[in-house]
Amino acid sequence: MSHIAMVAPPAHGHVNPSLPVVAELVARGHRVSYAVPAPFADTVARTGATPVVHATLMPDETAGEQWPSDPVAGMGLFLDEGIASTPLLATAFDGDRPDLFLADIGGYSARVLAHRWGRPLVQLSPARVAWEGYEADPAIVAMTAALGPALQEYRSRFAAWLAAEGVPLDVDTFTGRPPRSLVLVPRAMQPHADLVDEDRYTFVGPCLDERARREDWPASERPLVLVSLGSAYTDVPEFYRACFAAFGDLDRDVVVQVGAHVCLDALGPVPANTRVERWVPQLAVLGRASAFVTHAGMGGCSEGLWQGVPMVAVPQAVDQFDNAARLAELGVARYLPAEEVTPERLREALLSLDDPAVRERSAALRDELRAAGGAVRAADLVEAELR
Repeated sequence: MSHIAMVAPPAHGHVNPSLPVVAELVARGHRVSYAVPAPFADTVARTGATPVVHATLMPDETAGEQWPSDPVAGMGLFLDEGIASTPLLATAFDGDRPDLFLADIGGYSARVLAHRWGRPLVQLSPARVAWEGYEADPAIVAMTAALGPALQEYRSRFAAWLAAEGVPLDVDTFTGRPPRSLVLVPRAMQPHADLVDEDRYTFVGPCLDERARREDWPASERPLVLVSLGSAYTDVPEFYRACFAAFGDLDRDVVVQVGAHVCLDALGPVPANTRVERWVPQLAVLGRASAFVTHAGMGGCSEGLWQGVPMVAVPQAVDQFDNAARLAELGVARYLPAEEVTPERLREALLSLDDPAVRERSAALRDELRAAGGAVRAADLVEAELR
């Protein structure tokens, strides 16, 4: 039995994708410690892992705290968390050092401690990964230039921390090129997948099969539409009102998940065919759905593709714009920019999904995704690193 330590920042999109892999490793007899702040301790414990609870500087999603919309500010939070959590986890694990570290893409302290103690590290990536030559990609160059001095200040601070920790890596290598990575997103969502280093990265796909067995949602007598903007960027009552106007008179059942931040009174009258919820078991609802109106976060994209559900992608922030464009390129979604949302455009986009070609493509990608191996293959590859 090996001791494995998992490190992830306290956000649903960073903790949840790893949980089926952790549960599979526990089921195989490994002892897994999961370093995580208190709000996620019970969730982690349900996998059979032991929560190693530590203080955090990051927003508490379970208490309704919101993430910054500025991308550099968001990256800075992950860096601050890494700087603050490394000494805490060093103390927590020093008397019981793990045989291997697992790390989310934001679990910076895991890579620092793996280097310090000479332990192998495997990244569990819930996002797209670097491809050979990505630094010269025009879109990456333009994005870097647009972020300007704030990005340079962030990189300087990051480099100073790595130097202080004795980690002989530049910032791009540390954050973007782990020694080994298991990619928990659909390969179809990866830009330039043919240029990804297959010795470093293995696409096992989202590990959703265990959740699919646990979660349930009642069947609908009519086609079901799910509307959800995830957990972070949800305080947009005007968007939900546009959905009510767009779908309220259709012969469909509509489920609208609004998250923790929006004031329900700001939504106005709810149509008779629509059900508003703070939170739903999204994967289970998608298993009953015929269409998904999504912000195109990678978790939502993966779940929509896993269930073979055509999508209307309305990105709100960060990587969602690229994800939405990729879904449209794959032929399984309509991309509707948030600033162009009107009831008419939403309705038009939804109805356009009733296309045999869209449904056939969605079914083909669903089958491809489920064949990637998921948690079982991920656990196999972690064990290979242990050997």
